Amino acid sequence: MPSDADVISQQLMLRAGFVRKVAGGLYTYLPLAWRSIHKINEIIREEMEAINSQEIMMPILQPSELWEESGRWAAYGAEMMRISDRHGREYCLGPTHEEMVTNLVRGEVNSYRQLPLSLYQIQNKYRDERRPRYGLMRSREFIMKDAYSFDIDEEGMSKSFWDMYEAYSKIFKRCGLTCKPVEADNGAIGGSGSFEFMALAESGEADVIHCTKCDYAANIEIGQPKALEVDTEEAKALETVSTPDAKSIQAVADMLQLPLEKTIKAVVYNIEGKVILAIVRGDHEVNEIAVQRAVEGGIEPEMATPEDLARVGLTAGFISPVGLSQSEEFAIVVDETVMNLHNVCGGANTTDAHYININPNRDFNVDDIIVAPIRLITLDDPCPKCGGQLRIDKGIEVGQVFKLGTKYSESMNATVLNQGGRPTPFQMGCYGIGVGRTLAAAIEQSYDENGIIWPVAIAPFEVVIVPINAKDEALMDVSERLYKEMKQAGVDVLLDDRKDRAGVKFKDADLIGYPVRITVSKNTIESGEVELRVRKDGSTSTVKIDEVSTSVQGLLRLLKDGFSI
Repeated sequence: MPSDADVISQQLMLRAGFVRKVAGGLYTYLPLAWRSIHKINEIIREEMEAINSQEIMMPILQPSELWEESGRWAAYGAEMMRISDRHGREYCLGPTHEEMVTNLVRGEVNSYRQLPLSLYQIQNKYRDERRPRYGLMRSREFIMKDAYSFDIDEEGMSKSFWDMYEAYSKIFKRCGLTCKPVEADNGAIGGSGSFEFMALAESGEADVIHCTKCDYAANIEIGQPKALEVDTEEAKALETVSTPDAKSIQAVADMLQLPLEKTIKAVVYNIEGKVILAIVRGDHEVNEIAVQRAVEGGIEPEMATPEDLARVGLTAGFISPVGLSQSEEFAIVVDETVMNLHNVCGGANTTDAHYININPNRDFNVDDIIVAPIRLITLDDPCPKCGGQLRIDKGIEVGQVFKLGTKYSESMNATVLNQGGRPTPFQMGCYGIGVGRTLAAAIEQSYDENGIIWPVAIAPFEVVIVPINAKDEALMDVSERLYKEMKQAGVDVLLDDRKDRAGVKFKDADLIGYPVRITVSKNTIESGEVELRVRKDGSTSTVKIDEVSTSVQGLLRLLKDGFSI
């Protein structure tokens, strides 16, 4: 077991022979995994067919010219894998395909009569993850289903968006996942609205915040906390105090015997070469996505380096906006709650010193800062929608839907003639499902100490037949007969005819996670029966050999509906 197998899905897929690691973020899918992947893909295809989305296949290798048209060649950042051919032409290995599909459709569709149009593909994608981890959940090469819709107007785009939203809900339900759609940030894709489909699991990277009273749910990155009420304390005179070696806000609070809510803290980022100073109350955390939105940055923030701080004259550990002004290479973003505070403590912009009695509306250059909601929402905040109690769960993002509007069609001059004969940019949507992530999320949601517990719909095999002794001709005759009967009935069945001991085969069956195990033993066939065992709850029953195929089909239907025997 590799030492970096840090989530249960990765550990179990390696132990059970589903995948093999090639390098960081690169995996070979072995036959068991590929069978499950194929089943997920078929569910996707069926639901795409139901909403008239057509399957295509676009190149993985994409020319830089298309990305330059959209403005994303420079903006996408270090995650894009870029290569050059022998002639010096630049390409990328596609992390996504908005540019490619927009280029395709602008050359094929010229009239509103050809709309709406929905296209999708299932294909490998590539992202140069800084730290590949969590097995298939954060890899450099991954299987993705990506879809794109084209409409003549916003009303049509909205219909296409919600059709895909409903299709995704059905896909994940059919795959056996417990998913919660949540409001999300559009990120590098862009556009005006988005939902993520989060598979709730303790190993999830994302924090999902949702209300216990209403239907509000959002990725914590997009949760909009309300500004806390104005502090009515009378303003005191600004003072400088000595704080030797107190470089964290907690150390300052301890030294000066202040509660954290009476302090402000500074976090410094670099966004596209510009130094961004973010200010929140001492007991709050910075929402980096909100900072990115506030400064209209094209790429995600990175932590500022000592060189960045030196370039704009900041002293690490002792920073506040007092006396500072913005410039071409420096911006100040202050959380709106901070602007309601009085007499708080913050850095004095010199080593080993802090200010007390900072009053932001008095001491900040208020005409030269950006005020925005940049703190992370917390459980102490009321629901932004109804005021109810909030709850935070961990989630694995398995899908996302975006309203793109005209972001790509305008920048790439992709137009269609409307009903009045005038060219108008396509109204677009884009939609993604992480196929490998869906596979991993199913395991993260359903396993025990013995191995995987697959949902029936995406199990590599629905049923395994285990003859206790593969050398016993009578047992093998019954096992092979049952195998043929179930194959003819459409059951996805495996016959474990290995010569290993029964205990080994039972352990492997539990590890791999076949939903139903049929045990053929000398004792049971003497009474004309075999044993059925359900992996999900370990329940067993004996069934007449002549009734096995019918019984198993009925049992599989029950398991798909969430029941057992």
